[in-house]
Amino acid sequence: MSAAKVKMRGKKMRNQPVSVQYPSSSAQNGGDTPNPERTKNPHQRGGWVRGHQKDGGGYTKEMPKHITAGSFASARAAEVQAMLKAVTKTTGSCHVYGALPKHMRRRSMSHNTKRLPRRLRDVANRMREKSLQAGSKKKKEQPKSKSRKARRRHGNLLLEFNRRQRKNMWLETHIWHAKRFHMVKKWGYCLGDRPTYKCYRPCYRAMSSHCLLQDLSYYCCIELQGEEDKLLACLSLLTSKETGPTFAAALSLSGRRQGSVVLYRAGQYPSQPLGPVTFLWRPRTQGTTHRQLWIWAHPTIKKDLLPELQTVCQCCEAVVPPVVPVVIPAGVVLTPEPESEKTPEAQQVTGTKRKRSGKDASVPPAKKILGDGTRSPTTPVTWKSSSTGIVINDLTLEIVRYRLIGPQSHSVLAETLEAATDCHEIDKSQSSPLWWPEHCKDENKMNLHQQQADVYHILKGIYSTGELPPGTVLGLTVDDPRVTLPTKKVKALPCVKQAQEVDEEKRKELMLQGVPEHCCQSYLWEQSVRDNVTDNKISEQDLNRMKSEVLVPGSRLSPIPLQGRVPILLVHQPGKQVGHEMSSWGAGWDLLLPKGWGMAFWVPLVYRGVRIGGLNMTLKHSQNKGVSHFPHDYPDCPAGVRFQEEQESELLDKFKRRPPAKRTNYIKHGCLAPFRCPWQQLAEEWELITREGESQTTTEADTVMEEEMTSHRDITVTKPQSHVTVLRNRKSLRLLSGWCKPTTSKGQRLCRVGEVPPLDRSAATSFLATHVMSLVWVRLSLLSKGKPEFHAMVCVPTAEDLQLLKKGSSSTGPQEPPHKDHFKSRIKRKKKGNKKTSTPSLLPKTDNKESDLPSTSEPNPTTSEDPKSSSQSTSDLIFGLWPDPLPSVTSHCSRVTLGWVTQGDFSLSAGCGEALGFVSVAGLLNTFVNQPMEHRGTLLLRNPTSLHYRFAKINIEV
Repeated sequence: MSAAKVKMRGKKMRNQPVSVQYPSSSAQNGGDTPNPERTKNPHQRGGWVRGHQKDGGGYTKEMPKHITAGSFASARAAEVQAMLKAVTKTTGSCHVYGALPKHMRRRSMSHNTKRLPRRLRDVANRMREKSLQAGSKKKKEQPKSKSRKARRRHGNLLLEFNRRQRKNMWLETHIWHAKRFHMVKKWGYCLGDRPTYKCYRPCYRAMSSHCLLQDLSYYCCIELQGEEDKLLACLSLLTSKETGPTFAAALSLSGRRQGSVVLYRAGQYPSQPLGPVTFLWRPRTQGTTHRQLWIWAHPTIKKDLLPELQTVCQCCEAVVPPVVPVVIPAGVVLTPEPESEKTPEAQQVTGTKRKRSGKDASVPPAKKILGDGTRSPTTPVTWKSSSTGIVINDLTLEIVRYRLIGPQSHSVLAETLEAATDCHEIDKSQSSPLWWPEHCKDENKMNLHQQQADVYHILKGIYSTGELPPGTVLGLTVDDPRVTLPTKKVKALPCVKQAQEVDEEKRKELMLQGVPEHCCQSYLWEQSVRDNVTDNKISEQDLNRMKSEVLVPGSRLSPIPLQGRVPILLVHQPGKQVGHEMSSWGAGWDLLLPKGWGMAFWVPLVYRGVRIGGLNMTLKHSQNKGVSHFPHDYPDCPAGVRFQEEQESELLDKFKRRPPAKRTNYIKHGCLAPFRCPWQQLAEEWELITREGESQTTTEADTVMEEEMTSHRDITVTKPQSHVTVLRNRKSLRLLSGWCKPTTSKGQRLCRVGEVPPLDRSAATSFLATHVMSLVWVRLSLLSKGKPEFHAMVCVPTAEDLQLLKKGSSSTGPQEPPHKDHFKSRIKRKKKGNKKTSTPSLLPKTDNKESDLPSTSEPNPTTSEDPKSSSQSTSDLIFGLWPDPLPSVTSHCSRVTLGWVTQGDFSLSAGCGEALGFVSVAGLLNTFVNQPMEHRGTLLLRNPTSLHYRFAKINIEV
């Protein structure tokens, strides 16, 4: 037969039972030897042949005299199995008519069940009665959907927006971001992650040369009020001077600078950290020791930080907020409603008419939720202590916070914001419910405002934001920026004329000493002023009406309404402060506003030509600065542990969604944990290696590392001795930085460092006495081309690897030999076992093949496992991933592992691939001791999806 005929025959016989064919007469008779006369005639052959046969041959016409029992039973078993499969197979529908063959299915059978076979009539009658009973029930009346015009009404929109904010809170710029960004739900908020358009390089250029704008209002603000001595005594339990300046630093305590510190649980330093926070003291008031402190923290720290603050400050008495009565217009009589109709959802869903009824129209319209409106009105947000007198207030979403990153951030602010103008004499003479006219009546307050305006004017003459002292604070009151909104977008640039007008001596004094202490005061600290400004804000409708009534179209409103005075705080954000290059890169300003004024300032800032960044650019900003990003790079904090667990589950789900043939086999790549970093196991193994290394006799420096790792190839620590911590001691970090010979990224040039004691085994032993279970934050710069990836491995080069560097710094690194996947055979046997249990055959087959056994160089995955644990572990196996528990993470590959990368990418600022991550302090010192001086600090970097090692230079920047 031709190929086409064979293909056609196979298609027709696809669903037919497999039977035994006899190509010769002897085979048909059950013999074992072929008939020579039968094979001579080419036309007399067995099997099915399409078409007419010459001489009528081709088919067997005689009955066989005897048959072979085995062949006959095998053929009949296949036919019986096919018949049972055809009988029991049903269609996708669960209806009883699906059990019928296709030629017997009729639509009339659904009306008259007597047309069905008797074996199916009872089932059909029960299904018919069930459907009739379901139809007799009264269906729930579906509400009529409102027209689009009704849905887009302002009141209905606010009701819908308030309902959607109950699970994930919205920022004031949410709707603006939702139209232009990919939104993600994180930390109880709905935040913009990245724009819908490509802007990675433009955002980097904005941070380097102009300005990038971000909304950081999701950061939580916790306010502490009380006596200065008591506040410092309580907060000192959460910090340590070894990590840097604390709450008691002189510049921060005066209110002139913003501070940052890593908080720990009370008295638990250096273990149990909570996370990093920034804080701001209100400047002192003459004649009183009462102070006010704002602590800004990431939302993932709040549930750990707030109870700790309440404990150390002894603030356990919750102050229930007063119930605000609903203001009802005079002459309106409201009829009592059922409980089900009082909720906004009931008013929206249960209505059957499109237009609002008279009863609904009399109810006060829905107001936009400002602040944290998702919590209950009776939820306490204030706690006080009768013993210490300290009061804690939760100001989450009560203050809007914008961040401007870039050297021209002050130019954007200078064009957007203008110092508030004075009131007229008529406004001062009359009493007003607004805060600004009452403020203008005090001459001392107006003198302070004028001094703040002068300092703000000097800021316009500074060329770059990075020229100011880090953390500088400036209080100011500005006019409503919507009044000076330009007609089209204009990129804000530094004004040369204003720079020439500024006094040179005052500008130098501002650059060296910062803002004077009395000018750091702001009325944003006062709750009454914030509420007054929020409640009396001019709506967009009223402001547009005022603009339309101006005699000259397009001119500025004059005079500015009294409601358009807003107290703000400008907080300087320092840029890159570590390392020896790109100093002050990424510096900018933080703009603090009262709630309700978010969009009033956001749109004017956008009209000054800034770029908008999301959460993704926040991570890239930290990466270019070379600092750790929270919670990604805090593995010893509770929030960091939770983040890593969530990230592992997300990456694992993404990995499982791909077919097995398209996944990366991480077992063959020698990657034990591609989706997480087992920091605890890494620190424990290096601690064990260090302790046994100290007890060994003195050996040659070149062979110590190899002997230690070969003797501990199968290390599996079961009980942790102590928790892993991140080294944050400034003195110890400076010592480590000097030992690793810090360099710059471009060209890897050596940097000058102070006097550092020589590194030997005695110095390493004394250093590890207190930091043996610690990790250290490092920056790795590739010496050749390449792009570090997430969770890349940091390894120790051998003596042969370092010989490759003599050929040139751009020489390619070594290769990791492919590993053997010992779990592949177990997964295959599991699949075969599932098939056998699902489709049992009548004749079982015996499989005498030996299973693949692991080699001696790899850890045995089946050792010390009973049958129950073995079957359980086999069910949890995932193709390409090493199951738990993991073997030794340090010696699993041919190169010893020191740590992993948490951030990695091609750095546009350095012009080469850079990675940020953690390495074991014990492993790093052990490596430095055994490396020659000319190659000290040179390590290997390997991505999880690659077998190629690349040389990298390690830097510890303080």
